[in-house]
Amino acid sequence: MSYMSKRIIDFHAHIFPDKIAERASTGIGDFYDMTTFNTGTVADLKERLYENSICGCVVCSVATVAEQVGNINNFIAETVADSDGLFIGFCSLHPTMSEIELDNEINRAISMGLSGVKLHPDIQKFEADGASACKMYEVIDGRLPVLIHAGDSRYNFSSPARIAEALNGFPKMTMIAAHFGGWSEWDEAVLVLAGKENLYVDSSSSLYTVTPKKAREYISSFGEERVLFGTDYPMWDIQEELKRFYRLELNDSAREKILSGNAEKLLNRFLTIYDTS
Repeated sequence: MSYMSKRIIDFHAHIFPDKIAERASTGIGDFYDMTTFNTGTVADLKERLYENSICGCVVCSVATVAEQVGNINNFIAETVADSDGLFIGFCSLHPTMSEIELDNEINRAISMGLSGVKLHPDIQKFEADGASACKMYEVIDGRLPVLIHAGDSRYNFSSPARIAEALNGFPKMTMIAAHFGGWSEWDEAVLVLAGKENLYVDSSSSLYTVTPKKAREYISSFGEERVLFGTDYPMWDIQEELKRFYRLELNDSAREKILSGNAEKLLNRFLTIYDTS
């Protein structure tokens, strides 16, 4: 059996309601001075996943102000419920929310079947180890995994060093540091994050520029059991991201772990409703 027909879970994708999807997707590209490859609609993502035999996908969206959180989480939960098991939803939070508001929203997200939290320090303008971040981590209290944007050499909100401090301060927290732990700061990420027991990383928005040799080194440093495949849809073409991944000289066991096994184990630690059959 070829790996193209085995289970694949995309652990990092963004979706938006149809009426704002094009504008939101373009905005993401503008933030990174890049061109996005997709529209960001639910229908478009489903089509790309089906075309590439991807059986599961973590979907999320980022609240730029606190007032957006409730509507975003409703949209993600409704999309997940209507996806026949294709989507796994991560909720949004915002650092300006009060502890009571955060606790209520986490409880509501769990009740709606959402499976994790998505944070983006650079867009939401908070330091990943700062007071407002710690307030969110304290309320989450290890109940859900946290997928966090990591790294951007233009800013100092989500540097690998800040991610490391957050992990040190909250050992109960399970964090997925996106982009091999530090977009545009990959080597630093390996130095300060490799070996953290409560850390996973994903491969999203990295393989387009990191050489296959470097990517293999990063996987080896973090540990093949700690790496998750992700595309960062709508930023990148999913088929191209898979091609880039398959170019890595990994053994069969490592490929299977990264493409689905690690994701399934991680999600099943938090949710009994996630079915891997």
